Amino acid sequence: MSADQAAPSYQDLRRAALAAAEPSGYGADAAIVCDRLVRIFTADRVEVQALQGLDLVVDRGDLVALVGASGSGKSTLLNILAGLDVPTAGSARVAGRDLLAMSAGDRLRYRREVVGFVWQQTARNLLPYLTVAQNIALPLQLRGRARSRGAAARRSARVAELLEALGMGELAHFRPAQLSGGQQQRAAIAVAMVGDPAVLLADEPTGELDSETAAGIFDALRTVNRELGATVVIVTHDPMVAGEVRRTVAIRDGRTSSEVLRRTVVDEHGAETVSEREYVMLDRTGRVQLPRKFLEALGMEHRVAVDLEPDHVAVRPDDPTGS
Repeated sequence: MSADQAAPSYQDLRRAALAAAEPSGYGADAAIVCDRLVRIFTADRVEVQALQGLDLVVDRGDLVALVGASGSGKSTLLNILAGLDVPTAGSARVAGRDLLAMSAGDRLRYRREVVGFVWQQTARNLLPYLTVAQNIALPLQLRGRARSRGAAARRSARVAELLEALGMGELAHFRPAQLSGGQQQRAAIAVAMVGDPAVLLADEPTGELDSETAAGIFDALRTVNRELGATVVIVTHDPMVAGEVRRTVAIRDGRTSSEVLRRTVVDEHGAETVSEREYVMLDRTGRVQLPRKFLEALGMEHRVAVDLEPDHVAVRPDDPTGS
């Protein structure tokens, strides 16, 4: 090495290492950021990749539905976001918390303070021997500050606020067995929200309900999103729920494959209509999953021809004849 090519100093190497370690701008201000997320399960020495490099960004204050066939990976993703499971590789952040760097204690505090969770099975959300008000207050009592001055008054005020917001004030002293399925799910949403979490996660919250009751639960989720300020993510098979949210993200084979964005359009007469557009997702490595119906319609398999045009990319079936 010549004198003009002196070895880099320790400070130079340190600055370079710190620069490389800095997080990218990908989803910097989002509520949920998943970057090349991988989850591998092993059973009887057989590996199953439930998530295969999934990318997802959910903005703060958004209301999103995750849809996909059984085995697509959506429930695995929800469990990771809830702190109930740990990803194998990649990165995942929720409200600024790094889910891969958490200790067991950190994960417990995360589930108590950062995210709320609503199970599909109504019986899993509520303790049967407590009233609705007592069920809602319980998470605050478990935080360990129950005996501080004014804690009881603040807890009662928070419970009353949620009961009022979700239209359940008259049911405060009922036990779960005295409630309908829809009322139990409303109470479960209140339990999940009592700690004022940044994110509410709901796993098939209308799966055991009729369509009319399900519509009421969705109204409750919208209240949580709009009035209480929580980012809401719903895993669902219910087309009514998926069609009512601003954004529906489809997961296929462990990756986000497409999403539908909806917005309200007001015409010149003041009438409101909902406009929606489906997009294919482009992941961080440049991969896309074309809709299966497109592939079948054009007989695309194995490989495709891709051409760069001035304002778009053209994808065509492979032509073995070269014509």
